[in-house]
Amino acid sequence: MKLSEYKSYADLPLFLNAATVAKVLGIAPSSAYELMHEGDFPVLKIGSRMVVPKEKFVEWVERHTGRQR
Repeated sequence: MKLSEYKSYADLPLFLNAATVAKVLGIAPSSAYELMHEGDFPVLKIGSRMVVPKEKFVEWVERHTGRQR
């Protein structure tokens, strides 16, 4: 598993691209792209670009780890 360079949610940018999602989760960029195409993953499409709002990403992580805010 790759180590994340981010130590807390506060360190994240407002919008995450696939490379950032991969770094945060410690997964390969190709896996991040696959995840971003999942139906319940909170992606915002701007033209052909896909980004993830930080707050929605944090909610998604907590929901999938059994921790609700």
